[in-house]
Amino acid sequence: MIWLLPIGPALAGLALAVAAPRRRVATGLAGCAVLLATGLFAVFGAARAWTGTVAWSDTLVLSAAFVPAAAVMAVLVPLIALPVMAYAAAHEDERGLARLAALLLLFVAGMEVLVIAADLLTLLIGWEIVGACSWALIGHTWRDAGSPATGLYAFIATRLGDLGLFAAAMALFAGTGSFAFDDMARLSGTPLAVAVSGILLSAAAKSGQLPFSPWLFRAMAGPTAVSALLHAATMVAAGAFLLIRLHSHLAAAPGFAASAMAIGAATALAGGFVAIVQPHAKKLLAASTSAHFGLMFVAAGAGFPGAALLHLAAHAAFKALLFLAAGTAGRRGRSFLLHRLGFAGTMPLVAGCAVLGAIALAGIPPSGGGWSKELVTAAAIHASPWAGIAVMVAGAFTGAYAARWQLLVFGLGDRSTGSGKPNAAETAAIAVLAAFVLAMSVFWIPGFHAAAAGFLAMELPVSTTAGKAASLAFLAVGLAAGTGLARQWPTLGTSGPAERMAAWLGLPAVIDALVVRPFTGLCRIACRVDDGILDALPRSLARAAHAVSPALSRADRTMIDGCIKGLAAATTRLARIGRRFCEGLADGIPQGSARLVGIGGSDARRLQTGMSHHYYAAMAAGVLAAVVVLAWTG
Repeated sequence: MIWLLPIGPALAGLALAVAAPRRRVATGLAGCAVLLATGLFAVFGAARAWTGTVAWSDTLVLSAAFVPAAAVMAVLVPLIALPVMAYAAAHEDERGLARLAALLLLFVAGMEVLVIAADLLTLLIGWEIVGACSWALIGHTWRDAGSPATGLYAFIATRLGDLGLFAAAMALFAGTGSFAFDDMARLSGTPLAVAVSGILLSAAAKSGQLPFSPWLFRAMAGPTAVSALLHAATMVAAGAFLLIRLHSHLAAAPGFAASAMAIGAATALAGGFVAIVQPHAKKLLAASTSAHFGLMFVAAGAGFPGAALLHLAAHAAFKALLFLAAGTAGRRGRSFLLHRLGFAGTMPLVAGCAVLGAIALAGIPPSGGGWSKELVTAAAIHASPWAGIAVMVAGAFTGAYAARWQLLVFGLGDRSTGSGKPNAAETAAIAVLAAFVLAMSVFWIPGFHAAAAGFLAMELPVSTTAGKAASLAFLAVGLAAGTGLARQWPTLGTSGPAERMAAWLGLPAVIDALVVRPFTGLCRIACRVDDGILDALPRSLARAAHAVSPALSRADRTMIDGCIKGLAAATTRLARIGRRFCEGLADGIPQGSARLVGIGGSDARRLQTGMSHHYYAAMAAGVLAAVVVLAWTG
């Protein structure tokens, strides 16, 4: 039964693509119905702790299980995708809408395979489906000049990281003869190092961690609904979930904790700073995605995957909400530049919902995002005071860009020259996500901490009073800084050094210089080698054949054709000679024989006259001849 969880939305997506309803309402209702059924099915399966296996052979076995972390994600994915699907049906262009909805369903199906996987082979299948769907979704508006290139950039960037997961699968199979997660405990030495390093590399690439972070900016070329789902609960969440799911096997590996925390802290700080100076509403949220997933990496590296999972769930709700709100404002303002927006009065309901998302993004109590961020802070402090300080500084950055985003997009008066209000379906989708965000305030209820730890079967860190006070102090500084930046420099990041820093601190230029250009140069060299050396022999043979062909043609005409013509002439002469002599000889023999027979017959006929005296005379002649012969012989 567990396999029906991904198979259902996958088949529904294919059916929707084939049927291609022409009306928005039909497309939206079909997609939402499938996601609602998927969510309910996930709840039912999680409650019964379903497992399942499919054996291709004795060694290749696909396995799935509803472990607690998988159960949370299996329910979370369709829960977030449902309002996103409704928003897509109401907001995105009608042209190609059925294809977009079908791809979103297939995207959810791939993510469900990924989260319920209990072995690396099954995980890779889901991983590849998610990667392929992300490429198709980012490049959905393929008629736009830049969309295919941006989709390809994101696909290649994540595919480079995916090589690590393939290496991990090969190391696990080589070391144990199996792909099962539980068999990772049997690895040691080099196979263990390869497996852990490969998993960490793939997780960092998928979750937009340094140095792979710039691909998230390129993904902003896709539709708003795609950005919302991709950043909230699917593609980007896959990397962090992988570390959470395999934490019990990864934690024992030397260097994993330090590496995960270093990658996460560096990305949280860099992503936070980039978001502060970012002038583009969607790219600001994309940078914040990298930063928040960096916090999850820190929590996982610190030994508290449960804290990372809870922050992932809170992040999914408020990040989807903020992306949909940004898309709504950007559509009406005909721009995503922050200083050209401002819709507090034009769409007050959307602005009010966005406030809830911004509060959770900043980590302000009593939002669910605030509670889960405090868990991450406590986990970092537990591992290292320096890690705790890094997370607190990242929290200050979070407060700064959250305040700046909210004030410029929906506050500080109606500055935009755009017009129009969101339709009811768009507003309803945003309101549903706001309700999710608000509902996560239950995290602060006394007793929830212990209940969550018991359900997840994971230890959760306990915050100290001093740690909470320090974290809130950093947050207050960040909120004040963000408010000041929004009021004093609304065009920050549109020009000058800030513009260059907003492009991921120049990381894309570094990647271009250290990776793209050398690779392109190698391709050119390989092309010249191919043209100058590998193709030299075929070209030389072609030139030699071209040079020899006239001589061969002349030889053909003089020798081969001459022999054939001479043989034909000799045959003709022999035929003429045969016609002259052979025909006379062949006809003369039967004709001469016939004449001789005729003459003999005529002469013989003369002896048969019928007169007796002729017969007597003949007999006498015969007797006389006999006498002569006898006398002659003695």
